[in-house]
Amino acid sequence: MLTVHAKASETEKRWFLVDATDEVLGRLASRIALVLRGKNKPEYTPHMDTGDFVVVVNVDKVALTGRKWDQKVYYRHTKYSGGIRETSATRMRDEHPDRLLYLAVKGMLPKNRLGRAVISKLKIYAGPEHPHAAQKPEPVVLTKKQERGEL
Repeated sequence: MLTVHAKASETEKRWFLVDATDEVLGRLASRIALVLRGKNKPEYTPHMDTGDFVVVVNVDKVALTGRKWDQKVYYRHTKYSGGIRETSATRMRDEHPDRLLYLAVKGMLPKNRLGRAVISKLKIYAGPEHPHAAQKPEPVVLTKKQERGEL
């Protein structure tokens, strides 16, 4: 029995559309990271980019559990001495709602050039409109909440 390794020319890239309305941020991010890496496909190869494109809409309506809107803090550094800056999840949602999901998914991907290539296939939009209609993204259900119809 031979192990089959996927080739870049043989992999088919599909487009998926995900609605993030009332979805828990971490659960949604882990499912998106799985699709971006291609781990849901039988031809998954760890060293190749076999994943699909994911378009996420309505990210401004994503949910966090517990008191994370007030307690969760995002840090960044300005590269100047003493330049650490912190932002709460509530302020991040108000100013840059797409960054909440972007940072969550990016943290779940490999920290190398493959991870950087994979994260470029994620398209995030705060509202319901997106400019990727020409790619005909398929609406997909990624989380258990969407499967049960609790939206």
